[in-house]
Amino acid sequence: MTEFAVDALLADIETLVRCESPSSDLDAVAHSADVLTGVGKALLGVEPERIVLDGRTHLRWRFGAGPPRVLLLGHHDTVWPMGSLETHPFSVQDGVLRGPGCFDMKTGVVMALHVAASLPDRSGLSILVTGDEELGSPSSRGLIEEEARGCAAAFVLEASADGGAIKTRRKGVSHYRIEVTGRASHAGLEPEKGINAGIEIAHQVLAVAALADPERGTSVVPTVLSAGTTVNTVPAAAAVEVDVRVWDEEEQLRVDREVRALRPVLTDAQVRVSGGINRPPLDAVSSAALYGLAKELAAELGLPELTEAAVGGASDGNYTAGLGVPTLDGLGAVGGGAHADHEHVLVEELPRRTALLAALVENVLTKGSPSVPTNPAGDSGRARR
Repeated sequence: MTEFAVDALLADIETLVRCESPSSDLDAVAHSADVLTGVGKALLGVEPERIVLDGRTHLRWRFGAGPPRVLLLGHHDTVWPMGSLETHPFSVQDGVLRGPGCFDMKTGVVMALHVAASLPDRSGLSILVTGDEELGSPSSRGLIEEEARGCAAAFVLEASADGGAIKTRRKGVSHYRIEVTGRASHAGLEPEKGINAGIEIAHQVLAVAALADPERGTSVVPTVLSAGTTVNTVPAAAAVEVDVRVWDEEEQLRVDREVRALRPVLTDAQVRVSGGINRPPLDAVSSAALYGLAKELAAELGLPELTEAAVGGASDGNYTAGLGVPTLDGLGAVGGGAHADHEHVLVEELPRRTALLAALVENVLTKGSPSVPTNPAGDSGRARR
């Protein structure tokens, strides 16, 4: 088993965590890319290719002359706003590492770099670290798909599920915005002359929520809602954002059709739907062979038995799986609290998790992608957050 020094891993994680990188701050993300470039160059001896798309900064290391065979995929942007280090300072105490973005997913990025540095031959390896994943990867999706296409494996360094479980299934995601146009009028003097966009959006909220199918694990959730301008004016405009999560492509397409078929209830009101499918589902077939290999390698390395989880959250691994590329997700930090005040990483798991990733990468680089087992579902049907 390749030995990874905890102190070296911690030092690089600290460097990245101390560089705040909220997705919406383009300058902060660009600075984070500078810092990450320095960490990567120190470990790998070469700087990455810097790719700026729509002002968002992504980094890519490619090794060898041929096309990539293994992709290590991560992101360096976070959900945490600038100044979060003041309220959530970086710390390592009693075996627990804390700090904004440590779990999701700067630890995973550091693991990827250390694994690449440990390989006797990096030919065929690509490392892609994007800067807009937390926004839904609006600028990097094409880059991710370009890099993954034709690979034998994509290993996603997102944090693990509960208890260190590997993420072998992820729900697909769709986002919609439903906008209503009505007509303003004075709410006291002549309300009958208005077309109340607030009432119309209420009809649309109920209609769209009814598209959910709990038995199939399909959630359709109205989230951000707005209507009206003043208390004494019939609202002329209203809007609602909708978050959709599904386990299979058929459901994703069904919901998409039905959302787009929404029609106004009030006479002369207008309804406009924008948005659509963001990420396809990552299904069990996409991850089965690599998960089987990971379990075998974990046993050979003397690590605790791996477990798997199906999760409602999506990642860039949904894109690679959508291309038909074998994809294994949740290989990064073990801990918890993504996007929350208690975000943390368990230090004792760092060297073991990194060793497992190194074994996976080296195995696929030398032997190619493993075959799919006859029972790919395993226990991945158990959904976890």
